[in-house]
Amino acid sequence: MPIDAVQRDLITETAALGPVSGMQIAPEQGAFLTILTASLGVRRAVEVGTFTGYSSLCIARGLAEGGELLCCDVSEEWTGIARRAWDRAGVADRITLRIAPAAETLRTLPEQPYLDLAFVDADKGGYRTYAEELIPRLRPGGLLLVDNVLWGGSVLHGAEARSDTEHIRAFNDWLAADPRVDCVLLPIADGLTLARRRADYTP
Repeated sequence: MPIDAVQRDLITETAALGPVSGMQIAPEQGAFLTILTASLGVRRAVEVGTFTGYSSLCIARGLAEGGELLCCDVSEEWTGIARRAWDRAGVADRITLRIAPAAETLRTLPEQPYLDLAFVDADKGGYRTYAEELIPRLRPGGLLLVDNVLWGGSVLHGAEARSDTEHIRAFNDWLAADPRVDCVLLPIADGLTLARRRADYTP
């Protein structure tokens, strides 16, 4: 799935930010998000960690007619770039952006299971908190996607003791054992976990 001019320009503008540009998802992940979102007929989605908006643009493009994406981030500067890309791509009307700590935003959402898809790509120490808020809000069969779960391969090496590595290791172990979901780790870019809310789960 080739990228278009809007995506190409967004990649270039983000790269100009310097090393922080590494937070942008890979183009192949973006294509996967668009195809998956469209295939599932997603109408209600949430993103935690928007940065300059590449992943949200890709999710929004795959939404079913009338679909909505809620984006959670804390940076006005980076999401300002995202807003311009959304406008150029013609998807701004499908996206609501909330600038606040994501956990606070998620706790304001309806508590019933209504989300079709959630994508998490934010601070690694917050992954479990975000998942704890999102999983009960996923409809049966709804998907939670989590980025960077391989963390450059460091999660596989016991000698690596960086805090983010430990956070991701602990999160991976916790999610894999969670009885509410079925999980698979896909080796796309830096690792993408796909967790499906089980229809037969009863608390």
